[in-house]
Amino acid sequence: MAVPRHKHTRSSVGQRRMHIFINPVALATCKKCGRAVKPHTICSNCGYYKGKEMINVMAKLTKKEKKVREKEIKEAEKNN
Repeated sequence: MAVPRHKHTRSSVGQRRMHIFINPVALATCKKCGRAVKPHTICSNCGYYKGKEMINVMAKLTKKEKKVREKEIKEAEKNN
């Protein structure tokens, strides 16, 4: 079993831990709906990537959810 031979000072511990941190997530905006999306990924809200529809999001929704989602998309297109 390994045992440390010397005490690690606060400064040496701090210097090691200085590089251990969480980077903030880089986000881009979807060109279709304007939501924040990770770069190079399909938008989960509208299903578009680079201006083309990749996933038909509306097919998976219920009738009530479709109406709400269509309203959101129309409002987002008017604002853009």
